[in-house]
Amino acid sequence: MTSRSWKTRLKHLTGRTALVAVSAAAVLGAAAGQAVAAPPDDVQPQVVGGVPAAQGEFPWMVRLSMGCGGALYTPSLVLTAAHCVGATGNNTSITATFGAVDLQDPARITRQSNYVYRAPGYNNPSGDDWALIRLASPVTGIPTLPVATGTEYDSGMFTVAGWGAATEGGGQQRYLLKAEVPFIDDTQCGSAYTELVPAEEICAGNWDDGGIDTCQGDSGGPMFRRDNAGAWTQIGIVSWGYGCARPLNPGVYSQTSYFAAAIAAAAATLGGGTGPTCEAQANTTRVAIPDAGAAVTSSVTIAGCTGAASASTRVEVSITHPYRGDVVIDLVAPDGTSYRLKNSSGGDSADNINTAYTVNAASEAANGTWQLRVQDVFRSDVGTLENWKLSV
Repeated sequence: MTSRSWKTRLKHLTGRTALVAVSAAAVLGAAAGQAVAAPPDDVQPQVVGGVPAAQGEFPWMVRLSMGCGGALYTPSLVLTAAHCVGATGNNTSITATFGAVDLQDPARITRQSNYVYRAPGYNNPSGDDWALIRLASPVTGIPTLPVATGTEYDSGMFTVAGWGAATEGGGQQRYLLKAEVPFIDDTQCGSAYTELVPAEEICAGNWDDGGIDTCQGDSGGPMFRRDNAGAWTQIGIVSWGYGCARPLNPGVYSQTSYFAAAIAAAAATLGGGTGPTCEAQANTTRVAIPDAGAAVTSSVTIAGCTGAASASTRVEVSITHPYRGDVVIDLVAPDGTSYRLKNSSGGDSADNINTAYTVNAASEAANGTWQLRVQDVFRSDVGTLENWKLSV
């Protein structure tokens, strides 16, 4: 019989065993909290079967030092898999890395854990595979990822991302990879996995051909999709499967719609809130603005709001530029509607932009991924989008 395998980097001793051994170098790297590096020219477009993610594309993605993934649930809590952590209690041994697709990026953000909450119903090998890691201090400037609270999005096409192995038995990745995986219904998935817990697990993958999947090292990371407002929402937590990307053996994920209330209650007891609220969000990743070139964009995701954005939606922008009259700025709503914040002006030769703009976005849904679009439209100068903040 095929061994059931966690999507973790290391072998677990509690029932489900990894299908492949991890190299000594990878184990030592995990123990030291270091990424296993690959030179940039050697990046493979897989995870398994995926492509490299862009910087800032999934800002709430988290890499954990024990060789798992996670997602930022609140500014002080990371949602991950129960099988990635030990028992509930104080824990200062986990390093969480945020804000970079390259785990060796000097601009990456790190936080230490101070407490772990493992789902009380977790009993390897049957279900309840979720956990919360509390950070020693909150993370600012990084959007959170809300979890699905109903089943309306528990089908269709999902996105997965992680730093795990790009092939079954392969090494961990330095760079974040992403892939799309289609939903597999419980009946079909159960024909492959007799131990499936249909009420609380959801399956996804390429059933006939395989080739697309999460793999060892991706455990605890999110499986997510857009909701009707265009916002990312988490549908699953990477849990287990037979190997990686095998035909007829899809990935199995903890179903967040089933656990949403329990996760929120646990978050409240940890002082981390009950989930994302309708708060202003900022993106502090610097973006180069080319001279008389194509527009560049930067994104933030708003979650936890009710209804529409405000008629006085506020956009705070910080740009360094030696001739600000060259610069055009637009706010792009989740549905693609564009709002002009600043036109070019050949007579405005002053430098830099540090301005708060107000726009009537009352016709837009508040929740979703918003973009700031910036373009230099005259030659001779370049600039940098330093940061921006959106309050809907």
